[in-house]
Amino acid sequence: MGSLSFALSGRPPLQPRQWQSRLIQLLRSRLLQGGGSQDVLIHAGPGAGKTLGALLGVQQLRREGRVERFVVFCHRTAIAGQWLQAAERLGLPLSDWSGQAEPAPAAGLLLSYQSAALHRLTLEHQLRQWHTTPWLAIADEVHHLGIDPDDPEAAAWGHAFDCLSSTAALRLGLTGTPFRADQLGFCAARRVQVREAGELVERIVPDLCVEPRQLIAAGDVRPLEFRFQDGWVDHARPDASDAPERSCLSSETRESWRARNLRRAIRLADASSIAQRVLLQARDRLEQVRQLQHPEAGGLVIARDIAHARQITQLLLEQGDRALLVHSLDPEAEARLVAFKAGQADWLVSIDMCSEGFDAPRLRVVAYLSTVVTRSRFVQAITRAVRLHGDQASSEPVPRHPSFVYAPADPLLISHARSWSLSEPYLLRARSLLVTDAAGACPVGGESQGPPAAIADAAGAVLAMNGPQLPRFVQQRRPA
Repeated sequence: MGSLSFALSGRPPLQPRQWQSRLIQLLRSRLLQGGGSQDVLIHAGPGAGKTLGALLGVQQLRREGRVERFVVFCHRTAIAGQWLQAAERLGLPLSDWSGQAEPAPAAGLLLSYQSAALHRLTLEHQLRQWHTTPWLAIADEVHHLGIDPDDPEAAAWGHAFDCLSSTAALRLGLTGTPFRADQLGFCAARRVQVREAGELVERIVPDLCVEPRQLIAAGDVRPLEFRFQDGWVDHARPDASDAPERSCLSSETRESWRARNLRRAIRLADASSIAQRVLLQARDRLEQVRQLQHPEAGGLVIARDIAHARQITQLLLEQGDRALLVHSLDPEAEARLVAFKAGQADWLVSIDMCSEGFDAPRLRVVAYLSTVVTRSRFVQAITRAVRLHGDQASSEPVPRHPSFVYAPADPLLISHARSWSLSEPYLLRARSLLVTDAAGACPVGGESQGPPAAIADAAGAVLAMNGPQLPRFVQQRRPA
């Protein structure tokens, strides 16, 4: 049976999950300390209930008279809608503000990072009127609020949040991916100095960490199974008369060749047909899931760019699938996202709009055909498929039926897949050694031992990885 904290029905009264109760205790304790750190960072994976947990904390602290007002900062309109809906169901007064007029005198104010940066002076005047009452600042997906110590005003969102939240009694940061590709720090996060290899470095330490593997074990989210399509990639030599150079996608160790292999592997018209095989297998899997478990299931394809996404969409349409293309330059994108959530398409093809905050429990298959191989982007994309609908939570066994990820067998993507359900420390400088937090706030990620199940033994195979803790990848041997 799924937790009532996800039903959001209001009848019977909502019961926080264990980690949400710990969050409420943590906020209360930090307020009682007084004079201590005003920053609280929560790292919890998709489906954990970060939005609801934060609002339950606000609700309880307001009942106790410890805070009177609160401000929610978020980075996308779709996410703002989820905050408004959750607050309404909890009976919390939350007013959406986009800069068109004076902020309403509600107890809760909701605004985007962009609005906060554009209208910082207006908002500072409004928030100064709250100086006599304790208030709470909440930053959703707080890793977007980067801070550059050498040029604080360069990161406009982070600078605006720092200025606006300076009088808050507490600043609560929520994130599913507490790290950044540029290795900058971010707001509402404590920095701890640690020594590694004789060098003093800083890292971000969450105050509360809820790993995906814990959520999987509790039945709160779905496990993921991975299928990586291997293959040979041919590259023409500078001298066209010579035979092309051949590279195995999964076992290439030269970074320039690895990147070049992936660029070729995601092409629909490439002679290796790796991308087409990925799509074909993903389509077959979606059909199986529909027939056996989830008739309303849908799939998501992450493409490289708009032109690439159009090619994929056209291919799916030619195969008889209902496919919708969404990207940030399309004025109809939000309407198409709503249509997909309502079951009006089999596949959603996207570049940049279906990562953080996109909530569609019908998603069960993801095909990753992008050249972006950062851990944050990959994890954000694949975890769109871990959420459960309330009706499914009451009928499926635990662990839940898995969702599936299909992708080219790029070594970096395979490495990210091994550790997606684990939390790793975020160091603000390059590191050569991982260090476990002495307080145990967030365990260090690692790899479990044992080979994956692999179909066949040569390039061209599908490399299968199962379960919440994924095994070490074994390099595939080239054929003699």
